[in-house]
Amino acid sequence: MPTRDASSPRPASVTARGWGWRHGGRREPAVRDLDLQIRPGERVLLLGASGSGKSTLLHGLAGVLGGDDDGEAIGELLVDGRPASLSRGRSGLVLQDPDAQVVMARLGDDVAFGLENLGVAREQIWPRVTRALDAVGLDLPLDHATAQLSGGQRQRLALAGVLAMRPGIILLDEPTANLDPDGVREVRDAVARVVDETGATLVVIEHRVSTWLPVVDRVVVLGAAGGLLADGRPRDVVASRSGELRAAGVWLPGEVPWRAPRPEAAAGHPLLTAAGLDVARIPGSPLLRGADLRVDAGSILAITGPNGVGKSTLALTIAGLLRAEGGRLEPSAALADGLRGAPWRWRSRDLLTRIGTVFQSPEHQFLTGSVRAELEVGPRALRLGAVERTARVDELLAALRLERLAEANPFTLSGGEKRRLSVAGAIATRPRMLVLDEPTFGQDASTWRELARLIVGLRDEGIGVVAVTHDDVFVDAVADRRLEIGARRVAPAEHGDRR
Repeated sequence: MPTRDASSPRPASVTARGWGWRHGGRREPAVRDLDLQIRPGERVLLLGASGSGKSTLLHGLAGVLGGDDDGEAIGELLVDGRPASLSRGRSGLVLQDPDAQVVMARLGDDVAFGLENLGVAREQIWPRVTRALDAVGLDLPLDHATAQLSGGQRQRLALAGVLAMRPGIILLDEPTANLDPDGVREVRDAVARVVDETGATLVVIEHRVSTWLPVVDRVVVLGAAGGLLADGRPRDVVASRSGELRAAGVWLPGEVPWRAPRPEAAAGHPLLTAAGLDVARIPGSPLLRGADLRVDAGSILAITGPNGVGKSTLALTIAGLLRAEGGRLEPSAALADGLRGAPWRWRSRDLLTRIGTVFQSPEHQFLTGSVRAELEVGPRALRLGAVERTARVDELLAALRLERLAEANPFTLSGGEKRRLSVAGAIATRPRMLVLDEPTFGQDASTWRELARLIVGLRDEGIGVVAVTHDDVFVDAVADRRLEIGARRVAPAEHGDRR
């Protein structure tokens, strides 16, 4: 039995009585009619369909939903018997978007920031910083620039900052979504160790149920229409409610929502070829050297590898958004269509119908105040007529289950909804090549299946697709080829070459 750290605060309790929250500008509540009691020290896995309000509940528990101008609260949400908004020091929240939690320029300072705000004694701060970084496997100097961290490394950094504070309740929103498989296990085990040592209450959102089942003692499932769909011991809930959970889009252990059929036609002509490509976020500091790859029309190339090796930077470079540090990047005549030079020399308007890009953080590409307006950005830039714009947008809203959110502000969507919107925005201009960074992040099993089908459908229409991903289920189900960055090779996907 682990020994509890005596310096840690007592674990927190949670009470919800008829609680709900409606975001400002939205007609329907994100959460409604929630009655829930979490005892001090419980470890809860929070599940539910994409958009069922899981992230909203965590934000409410952390006291960061905002005031009356930001939305409307219904009922009560209490931490240790006090309103959650008055109990912020009791909770530590890791947001779904780790970029939103980076506040300092240097790695060590970022972890120390929360401790300084809590008034922790100076002599205790740096040992706790070092221990937290070790716990999450972020083996970098304390003065390493946070701007140079990959998405997965930023996720570890955000978690380290929370663990160092030793809160009474740890709230984790998809804490392993952008991590490689080894990192997923490492971070999960780090959280389990900290909870063992401190006795803290744990509430974690994670679509992949099997990852967290070994370390939680309770599963709570939010219903899409409000209230609870299921609540109980993990194995009991999964075994006895599997049909309802599957219908609600919950990932069940060992199940794959969908596999793409083999393509009827062979891959088409090359669209883009890279040879000995060096890529960098900061000029003069390459993250990856000597990359070789080919993107074919009508084919899906998955790019995989550990966090921090340069996968996202490679994706942005082949998409024409970063200049290469060295090597060759040559578009085919079919892709360039009269343009000269590598894609980073093209104007943004030229890229619209040639290469579409989906960033790792969806928020980085939102420009407007509504979902519908967001999907119209590209078609308007192409000067399409109103009738064709509307037809394209309506088709995408229906395909990705965003119809009821057409007038919602993109920044109030759930993480999974934001991801689907970012994918829809990239394909609204019907580009010949599509570059996706973590396309299945934050998706429940139902929306994962719809996204996978959409991407395969684009492939079957002759579009060349590049997907940077840690989702091995996605790679196995839909990819035609796989580029493993660590091995510098292009190989058939795990299930065999789909040709």
